[in-house]
Amino acid sequence: MGKWSDFRNGKRSVPLTALVIALAAVPQIAHAQQADAGPGNDAGSGRQRTTVVPYLEVGQVLFADLKNGGDLLTYSLVAVGVDAAVQTTRAEAQVSLRYERRFSWSDQFPDEDVVSGIARANLQVIPNALSIEAGAIGVRSRIDPRGDAPSNLIGGSDNVTQVYSLYAGPTLATQVGTVDVNALYRIGYTKVDAGQVVLPAGQRQIDVFGDSVSHVASLAIGQQPGGFLPIGWSVSGGYLREDTSQLDQRFEDKIVRADITVPVSPTLALVGGVGYEDIEISERDALRDAAGNPVVGNDGRLVTDRNSPRLLSYDQDGLIWDVGVLWRPSRRTSLEARVGKRYDSMTYYGSFTYTPSQRLAANLTVYDLVSGFGSRLNDNLAGLPTQFDTTRNPLSGDLNSCIFGGAGGACLNDSLQSVASSFFRTRGVTGQVSLTSGSWTHGVGAGYSRRKFFAADTGALAGFDQTIDEIWFASYVGAKQLDARSSLSGTVYATYLENGPGQAFAGAGGDVLGIGTNAAYFRNFTNRFSGSLAVGLDYFEPQGFESSLIASALLALRYSFR
Repeated sequence: MGKWSDFRNGKRSVPLTALVIALAAVPQIAHAQQADAGPGNDAGSGRQRTTVVPYLEVGQVLFADLKNGGDLLTYSLVAVGVDAAVQTTRAEAQVSLRYERRFSWSDQFPDEDVVSGIARANLQVIPNALSIEAGAIGVRSRIDPRGDAPSNLIGGSDNVTQVYSLYAGPTLATQVGTVDVNALYRIGYTKVDAGQVVLPAGQRQIDVFGDSVSHVASLAIGQQPGGFLPIGWSVSGGYLREDTSQLDQRFEDKIVRADITVPVSPTLALVGGVGYEDIEISERDALRDAAGNPVVGNDGRLVTDRNSPRLLSYDQDGLIWDVGVLWRPSRRTSLEARVGKRYDSMTYYGSFTYTPSQRLAANLTVYDLVSGFGSRLNDNLAGLPTQFDTTRNPLSGDLNSCIFGGAGGACLNDSLQSVASSFFRTRGVTGQVSLTSGSWTHGVGAGYSRRKFFAADTGALAGFDQTIDEIWFASYVGAKQLDARSSLSGTVYATYLENGPGQAFAGAGGDVLGIGTNAAYFRNFTNRFSGSLAVGLDYFEPQGFESSLIASALLALRYSFR
């Protein structure tokens, strides 16, 4: 059975997420220490390893729209990449990076470059006290939630753009006597390339995100139950700011609060907190032409009027509170659930983690927060473990939307459902399970997210204020080692995006269904030379467009510089 001392000496899971979302959803940061080593995350276990595997790959892709009688199209690809992992007693890092050049054999779509990758790193500057974390990701995302929804991003996909995001910063988790001291600072940068969007007649394109810089800082002090007092306590404060290029939009969140933990048994406690929060979101107007219409630049984005006064799109301050339970029967199982008042309404959030062995890891998160595209993507990236399983679509080479690791994982679907620049309130739930059973490995991820956007009533984006979009998503990734030289993998995925009430710019609606599956066979001919054969089938149906059923196949050869 767990003890309350375990919350000090054992490590709670994903404290970076807890520290950052303290500004939004998880105020129990005074009791957060370093991340649990956990299965698949062995820093501190004494084991050390370094693997770096660069590779060169060539291949041929064929695809056709079976539903609309499309021609059989093909392109050749040349890709270079690297998969690397470092694990020592003081550092962990993992990176998977791939650059792919596609040479079209048809005039129906151009040659293109595709970059995808993910990296996470943690360096213990002072063991168990001061660390530096960093992360980066490059993925492709949908632009407009009403447009095409290709789940397999092969040749010339519309409504798709390249997204880059990275962050870095120090984390302090130490003790002064019996008082826990936790602090964090993080700076992040996110950039979105513009892309082509084809929409039904009369529908206006969303305000496409350009780039943003975000800052997160937090400080907390407190004591565990059973120290100086029979109850635990903490006092914390935080600041979050994100500045975006589109209309010079700005988001600021300032929060201070106090929390208590009241043990009921060795494994169960009641928790609660009260505080004050001030959130302000503002923007500038767009330049206007002689008719008073907003001016759109060559990149498809609105041109900012730098002389415009700042226009408020969201202004909320006042008392916040929440109460809940914290249950930890062992170091491998933890549950926290809270209900309270925030954003001038009731709010619900919580988390559950279960890692009984190196073969099984599960986690569930319920969230409710106000955020922007860049800071939300940074948060999801920071929540990933530093040791994870990189799974890619075998046909397109893109990262799968759900990323799994022995200490948990995360799905990026809610962050990437569209690249609107406006800030929003997002509420939802997401969960992941990873399992290794004999020669099989499995990963399952699913979730739901609802976003309500904010814009100034008198600004260029007034029509987007209070608009809503929702997404349901699920995916399964499985792999089996057939023998020492060959293996199979398969993926099934589905998304449903709904433009709900208040979606003034959606015209006829714009709900989109996307489902797909693929399977691949891999064979190592030598220790360095390998080949793969993959097939896929993808269906998407955007309201207002014709649906498509895309069949695809790939044959590729890879040389690894081991």
